[in-house]
Amino acid sequence: MKSSRVIVLFLFLSISAQSYSQNRTEEYSVLFYNVENLFDVENDPETQDEEFTPEGDRHWTYNRFNQKLLNISKVILNAAGWEPPQMIGLCEVENRFVLERLLADTPLKNHPYKIIHKESPDERGIDVAFLYNEEIFYPLEYQYYPLKTDQDSVIQTREILYVSGIVDETDTLHFFINHWPSRYGGLLETQSLRNLAAKTLRGLCSQKSQNNRNAKIIIIGDFNDQPGDESIAEYLKAVDYSENVTDEDVVNLSVNWGETGWGTIKYRSQWSVFDQIIVSGTLLKNRNGIVTRPDLAEMVNLPFLLEPDERYGGRKINRTYIGYSYNGGFSDHLPILLRLKSNR
Repeated sequence: MKSSRVIVLFLFLSISAQSYSQNRTEEYSVLFYNVENLFDVENDPETQDEEFTPEGDRHWTYNRFNQKLLNISKVILNAAGWEPPQMIGLCEVENRFVLERLLADTPLKNHPYKIIHKESPDERGIDVAFLYNEEIFYPLEYQYYPLKTDQDSVIQTREILYVSGIVDETDTLHFFINHWPSRYGGLLETQSLRNLAAKTLRGLCSQKSQNNRNAKIIIIGDFNDQPGDESIAEYLKAVDYSENVTDEDVVNLSVNWGETGWGTIKYRSQWSVFDQIIVSGTLLKNRNGIVTRPDLAEMVNLPFLLEPDERYGGRKINRTYIGYSYNGGFSDHLPILLRLKSNR
């Protein structure tokens, strides 16, 4: 009789555990961070990186480089709460070497991150990259897409990085990581380049959706434009969230961030939302696999990322440099985060 009770109890616990595992909600997170000039200390003769050398205008040294790596690792480890993000998009990294040092010489070495990166045609040598927790994310494909003129010549700027992969053996996600051409040289003078980036990205998203109408797309990046600017609203055709969103739409989850009085970058007294999260309607409307909601996209304003703004009031971002004066901070951008949920 006793053995029979033990068997019944074991079967009950096994069935309960199986039922729980099939119905539990898993959570994952995606971080994007413009790390602002993550350069090594060596002079690359192929790029314009001279100011980030010991002899350059920034007096960039190994100690400052190592401090920068520690600062970035602190952001990554704290951005999502208890668990570091499983998927990370970065921009303004000089090369694979700085990413390898980030993962090997900081507390990130205790986490199973892997790198996707290639050199871009950017004049300064800064690139976009993707880090992923190999225990959670299994990459299927990646491709870099340059911006090209009508004559099919490559523009010397950052490429758009596409990565697809399976998350926790549950669902496939498609990522586009961006760092669009800057406003340096004038807003109107450079607008056409960002519009070109937007058209390129829109074409890539449409292609993925045509190949798979259920494709779940996550677009993250520093767009050097705000959600209402023409590159985002008219050329990328990113819409606001509403109940009428369709699977074919790309939805900007960052539209209302500016209403908080904050942004992801500050110039003098003005905050702007240059860093944004945009997702396909399939991630919002689909009830199966991995999903998200507009309220699960956020700016990450950890206390150590900010400092008093004595000149313009309020707070400002704790940067690595203020002008050419070393400040020892983190970046001139705040990170952004998207939380994902998977019901299974």
